[in-house]
Amino acid sequence: MKKSSPRKKEIGKNSRSERLVIVETYWEKIQKKLDSIREKNLYRQTKTYSGIDFCSNDYLSLTTNQNFIEAIQSLKTEFFLGSTASRLVRGNSESMEIFEAEFAEFVQAEAALLVSTGYVANMGLIDSIALPNSYVFTDRLNHASILDGIRISMANKKYYNHLDMDDLEKQLLKASSEDPNQKKLKVVVTETIFSMDGDMVPLKQLLFLKEKYNFVLVLDEAHALGVYGKEGRGLVFRDLTSDEIDSIDYRVYTLGKSFGLEGGVICTKKIGRDHLVNVMRPFIFSTAPLPLISKLALKALSLIRLMEDERTHLEFLAKYLKDKLRLHHFQTTDSSSHIVPILMENEMEALTFASELQNLGLDVRAIRPPTVPTARLRVSLNANRTKEDIDILVEALTKIRNSF
Repeated sequence: MKKSSPRKKEIGKNSRSERLVIVETYWEKIQKKLDSIREKNLYRQTKTYSGIDFCSNDYLSLTTNQNFIEAIQSLKTEFFLGSTASRLVRGNSESMEIFEAEFAEFVQAEAALLVSTGYVANMGLIDSIALPNSYVFTDRLNHASILDGIRISMANKKYYNHLDMDDLEKQLLKASSEDPNQKKLKVVVTETIFSMDGDMVPLKQLLFLKEKYNFVLVLDEAHALGVYGKEGRGLVFRDLTSDEIDSIDYRVYTLGKSFGLEGGVICTKKIGRDHLVNVMRPFIFSTAPLPLISKLALKALSLIRLMEDERTHLEFLAKYLKDKLRLHHFQTTDSSSHIVPILMENEMEALTFASELQNLGLDVRAIRPPTVPTARLRVSLNANRTKEDIDILVEALTKIRNSF
């Protein structure tokens, strides 16, 4: 026994030494990975913001709206603390349920479920409804939260070409031939306005395919809420009839854009909400949003419904910017919204333009792979911007290009 004791210590020392080597090797690999990212001009870092806002998602400029700011100040002493638990324990509040009811009525849904972020809403929803043997059809340019939801669900992911309803139908037909008895669930998920390209899904064609192939449809209205449709209810209210809207199984919204807050909302049938409350892991196991959020969301909703002037102004700004960019021979996407990408030759050019613009007091950010396939400047307009701001931006872009 006495002879074996030193041996045990020696083994302990060796194990500790080996563990140290493993840790060092791990961090060396991380450093190499970061070096590789830098070499490709894809390195990212957090930066505090300054300058004229051309990059946030504060589309209706609610975060600088005096009525909204006063509402925040009046509530913060009463509701500034955390919710302390998940909504299924002690984190649920009356204001959350009131907001859910009002929001559901606003977007013509039976029920709504408030969660912590739009990312959680998409990821948790798709993971909850898609089974490992399901088919999930996703637009190639859908947001990472959608793709991550498909990934963790382990469903059969089927990409279709961006906004290409013919290609989607081909994929649906192929899946049907692989499943002749139609036992496997089919889910189609898409953004209605794409966050990095600013283009819009052809909703009428999509609803035609839904009726024909009987799939579950998930629409992400994150970038349409507040901006399109009657009272800012979303793109579906601009493009579809009431009956067509009722046929959509799930719609996802965010409070982190036009609402000027944070949070996500899933709208569906009452039975759909009941299902999510019972199986959606990010909802069940996450601390509930701050009680202040749902209180302020009610105020934001009341303001947004009346902001027709801001919506009209935003539409004017978007057209004016796109016309000026084309006039000055800048390449853009087929954006038909307030999100206007300016395509760049490569990642370095995007970074250079963004840096020079920020030096001139214009907050425009470079968006690069893997977020997008082609490097770009993403110009995101908000209601506080003016025609003169657009002129300054295009003049600066032209000046930078001419300096190359």
